[in-house]
Amino acid sequence: MIPLRRAKPEDAEELVRLRTVMQESLSGPDPDTGPDTDWQPAAVATLRRRLAEADGDLAAYVVERPGGGLAACAVGTVEYRLGGPGNPQGTTGYVFSVATDADMRRRGFSRACMEGLLGWFRDRGVRRVDLRASEEAEPLYTSLGFVRTPDPAMRLRC
Repeated sequence: MIPLRRAKPEDAEELVRLRTVMQESLSGPDPDTGPDTDWQPAAVATLRRRLAEADGDLAAYVVERPGGGLAACAVGTVEYRLGGPGNPQGTTGYVFSVATDADMRRRGFSRACMEGLLGWFRDRGVRRVDLRASEEAEPLYTSLGFVRTPDPAMRLRC
């Protein structure tokens, strides 16, 4: 049995470290400048604050690393929009950070973290959950019931 727990504010630094692991596994650090860490202090502060909210809209589930720190995490938030067909409440779960340290992979940790987070969404009445998957992670999400959608994503940077 995998020892899963909900993250606490004091896990914020480790959650940000694991988010960096996830980001670098997707694109790698810039070979000319190295990893960009300017965002990390603000992310730690945000996580500390949001994880302290008992009824907040952000949750993370983690597996601890033997000897200290975290081995894996899944972090998500509930987003609120105007309801419509197929989603009358207008709530959508969004998973934005799933990561496992390279030396701790293939042990079911990300699956356990995702199952914890999906349970949290269900407990909050969220019936639709979105995420973006890397090719490597897509089989995990497919096995959890996620399917590709036809909606193209677009972004504007202001």
